[in-house]
Amino acid sequence: MSALPDKQLVCRRFGRSLETYRQSAVVQRVMASRLVGLVGRSGAPSHFDRVLEVGAGSAILTSELLASHSVGTYVANDLVPGSREFVMQAFDGRDVGEGLFLEGDIERLDPLPQGLDLVVSNATVQWLHDLGAFFERMASALLPGGLLAFSTFGAGNMREIAALEGVSLPYRTPGEIAALSGGSFETLCIEEEERRLEFVSPEAVLRHIRQTGVNGVAGCAWTRTRYQQFLHRYRTSFPFGGGVGLTYHPVYCCFRRRQS
Repeated sequence: MSALPDKQLVCRRFGRSLETYRQSAVVQRVMASRLVGLVGRSGAPSHFDRVLEVGAGSAILTSELLASHSVGTYVANDLVPGSREFVMQAFDGRDVGEGLFLEGDIERLDPLPQGLDLVVSNATVQWLHDLGAFFERMASALLPGGLLAFSTFGAGNMREIAALEGVSLPYRTPGEIAALSGGSFETLCIEEEERRLEFVSPEAVLRHIRQTGVNGVAGCAWTRTRYQQFLHRYRTSFPFGGGVGLTYHPVYCCFRRRQS
């Protein structure tokens, strides 16, 4: 069963995990690096006048992008207020004329920064309730020819958890993402891959999920019996290497705002 994310729950869980996210979110770090590579291969310049980052979190993508590009005005947005500290640290010592933090839900923020030549987002848009409306909002904020580049996840993401718990986010296929971009964007690239992490035990999987805050779907309350049953089922159903596996299914997208 697919369920829309509970954004208050997302905010609480990511808020608690900001300190541990940078160390634990190994896949998301790889995703950020690959996303910046896609931006470079799109023919983008080494300098952007105005950038909006959606879902900056602990500023992994912020740091990656600023390692290879200079920016006139960089606006970093996140739902979690505590993200501000990480973003400001990422700006420090980088070639940024003006670095700003914009707190709030990107689907509700009004007004949005305008005249943008780049919108970027790493491992965030799966939390949105209306991806089609997001495309429309970003199209209105981007200049013609501006880039929208983001990474998200596909249907195979954390399939082990979905199989055992029977609930997951309503992940979009690459074709659905392209269709939702509407008439305002030209699709430059959509790529996907699967990455499987090995953990010594199901308990370590749950600790990883807690430290990255990546479960924003409310499930049933855990009892001791249900918890022990989950651990047993995970061990027997998803052995991998010397322990158990957890699958990530990253999807990388790069779009250009049409000229008209």
